[in-house]
Amino acid sequence: MSVKIYVVDDDAAVRDSLSMLLEAAGYEVKSYAGSEPFLENCLEEEDACAILDVNMPGMDGTTLQEEMLRRSMKIPVLFLSGKGTIPITVKAIKAGAIDFLTKPVDGALLIARVQEALQKGRQRLEKTKEEETVSGKLASLTKREREILDLAMEGLTSKEIGQRLDISYRTVEIHRAHIMNKTGTSSFMEIARMVLSLARKEGNPEA
Repeated sequence: MSVKIYVVDDDAAVRDSLSMLLEAAGYEVKSYAGSEPFLENCLEEEDACAILDVNMPGMDGTTLQEEMLRRSMKIPVLFLSGKGTIPITVKAIKAGAIDFLTKPVDGALLIARVQEALQKGRQRLEKTKEEETVSGKLASLTKREREILDLAMEGLTSKEIGQRLDISYRTVEIHRAHIMNKTGTSSFMEIARMVLSLARKEGNPEA
């Protein structure tokens, strides 16, 4: 699958020059004159990035970035602007933009930033897949297994867990073995890291 670069800019000359530069570097380019046609036609690509102009009629670049986040579009973003301001730059970077470049942009610099954006996009995608795998493994646990896991994460021993749940030590050990088998882990410390990492991703303030 080819690497795709989306260029969104209301200036036709800018779209043409960026498309020529990026295509010469081996990328497949899709260009749009505004945010709305981009959102209508953009497909969720595994290996892509978007270069957005800031000042456009209708939905501007930073608003488009917000809409992409709202739609959970994981395409990494670079911004281009002829007159960027510090507040706009800070807002874009805080929202996850890879960089904020000023027009006219140096071709070598743009290609370098595109490569950086693509690499970060791949890393984000890999992390998302890992999180989905962890979530799936934890979801496969039975209610009793999850109870035992939660108590073990509180620091209780198998004997203490058995007393708390009114089951035998042997039963607790069997459940612990099932938990490690289902999660593909070799220790409860490893499982705890999985649970805490997922909790932080989901915004649990106690994680």
